[in-house]
Amino acid sequence: MINIRKLLPSDRIAWEGLFRAYIDFYQRVEPDEMYERAWQEFQADTRLHALGATLDGRLVGITHFFPHPSTSAPDTDVCYLQDLFTAEDVRGKGVARALIAAVTDWAKDRGCGRVYWNTHESNTTARRLYDKVAENRGFIKYQIDLQPATALT
Repeated sequence: MINIRKLLPSDRIAWEGLFRAYIDFYQRVEPDEMYERAWQEFQADTRLHALGATLDGRLVGITHFFPHPSTSAPDTDVCYLQDLFTAEDVRGKGVARALIAAVTDWAKDRGCGRVYWNTHESNTTARRLYDKVAENRGFIKYQIDLQPATALT
């Protein structure tokens, strides 16, 4: 049976393994400090939130999310589901669906007007699930990365 819960301090190593696999999936490299900062934020559970999915006592999935104001829904916050990842050996067993449902319940309990997320267009496995549990409104994401300015020599 899949159990969804807040991450416990004892989940740190398993959580980082899953989060690193998520970062690898999207072909990114992040410094070790990012993982530590994120973990501290999730343990504080004030600005950034995280849930874990366990199966037979093993952490097999994670999600990270946060609410924020919206100009188009000024009376309610919306909830951005930023990261969602499951261990490869449990995919197709309902873990991601359970994590999405838990975030949706969390957001609903706090008065959020909607939950939304992004995924890469090539992520066809996840998109099959997403098309069943949510509506694709056709938006395309654009991004500008802001890097620290380098000193001129």
